[in-house]
Amino acid sequence: MKKLLLVLIITLMGCSSTEMVDNWKNPDIVIFDANKVLLVGMSSDEEARTNFETKLQKEFEARDVEAVRSLDVFDVKFTDSKRTEKELDELEQSLLDKDFDAILLTKIIGSESRQSFRKSINDLYKSREGFNEDYRRHQDIYYEDEYYDTYTVYNAETSLYCICVGKERSLIWRGNIDILDPDNVNKTIKDYVRLIVVAMEEQDLIFRKEEKNEVTNL
Repeated sequence: MKKLLLVLIITLMGCSSTEMVDNWKNPDIVIFDANKVLLVGMSSDEEARTNFETKLQKEFEARDVEAVRSLDVFDVKFTDSKRTEKELDELEQSLLDKDFDAILLTKIIGSESRQSFRKSINDLYKSREGFNEDYRRHQDIYYEDEYYDTYTVYNAETSLYCICVGKERSLIWRGNIDILDPDNVNKTIKDYVRLIVVAMEEQDLIFRKEEKNEVTNL
């Protein structure tokens, strides 16, 4: 199933600036629906973050799913320094209070993680870590200017977390994606968003496959 998905995505992307390296879906989940999703693009580049979260939000709205950018939720100072586990617990609770039931978190982590992706995802699932731990481990992205300086091909991860009331706040899906043309920011963002949407549709995560022929807003 996963191999067929990867072949389909690569075929659809053609000469895309992004490429799906691997993806993992919680084996306990067949179909996952969400009514209100927080979109988080971890980046110190405010313009790129705004562009990414806005384009992704439009794709959700085109499929009648309410989505809110982290730019519209996080306090201006929230990403200026590291947040503690308690602060992130409070954030998750505030999202629950506002009827959010999922978080889609995207971050660039560097190409060196590509070889260890399968092991890290298995370890993450076994440990039942969620959005809180994932965010804390990578929040340096927001304010360390030299975070990416050593990489030529960026490796990104997009993770879908459930924060549903009465259910464990757990990882639903994660895609590991290589960014092959980081200099062309606008094209890269369009390709990346399109890739996420296709992957989620094919695995019945929030979106449904029968909707994939809709005219995209990208």
